[in-house]
Amino acid sequence: MNTPFELAACAEMQFTDLPLTERVKRIGEYGIAAELWNWHEDHVDLEAIAATGVPILNMNAYINGDLVTPDGVENFLRTAEEGARRSKVLGSPRLNFHGIGLGEGGIPVIKSEVVTGRMWARTTTTLLQLAEIAEKHDVVYQMENLNLPVDHAGTPFSHPEDVLALVEAVDSPRIRMNLDLYHAQIGDGNLIETCRKALPWVGEIQVADVPGRCEPGTGEINYRMIAQRLAEMGYRGTVCMEAWAHADSDTALRTFIETFSNLEVSS
Repeated sequence: MNTPFELAACAEMQFTDLPLTERVKRIGEYGIAAELWNWHEDHVDLEAIAATGVPILNMNAYINGDLVTPDGVENFLRTAEEGARRSKVLGSPRLNFHGIGLGEGGIPVIKSEVVTGRMWARTTTTLLQLAEIAEKHDVVYQMENLNLPVDHAGTPFSHPEDVLALVEAVDSPRIRMNLDLYHAQIGDGNLIETCRKALPWVGEIQVADVPGRCEPGTGEINYRMIAQRLAEMGYRGTVCMEAWAHADSDTALRTFIETFSNLEVSS
């Protein structure tokens, strides 16, 4: 595998017939890292996952809460700090969060069709507080863009430009952007230029094809071209496949790795 990126795959979305720890092992057999979602659920054994030796690069930051309401901010910051503590078991992977807590089926716990100036101001303050927690625990939190038309209707601060504006405003190396290109394609498009604008603030990039949210090559996105452009831009960070397998996970992982490997990169 000759790639300029650090490749990873979401364990909850691959080998779905296996227990989570076994999924991590299977992903690791491909020589790439894994990422997790809900570390706090009863079936998740972080110690067992750590014992696999497979690097874990990202996991959810928090359990519940939001970035704008008094009670929501309190819950968000409290559980985000607990996420930072628990991440130590896995070597302090990046911790992922969104504009608001997501409930069953990815629907936001509080829908906000209109994001007000007060919400922008409150969210910026919340992220400054989050940066202090990150400094205290020596971790990095990253905010992910989402799509509204298909998966997460009513989620505030979902467009890539919204997330980028917030991360730039906080201006802390402890608060980065998780640029999800699947979500960006559905909501905004213009992926290569979006990558170019966001790259100085990006903690990682996540990928899945559209429609269907399966591995690269199953939809309309030219991920091979995006991989080449990212390499030319000098990106050397994480690219994570947060996608379902169109047929089987072995094929999906091989296709993903091939898409982001053997690129033309000048020395």
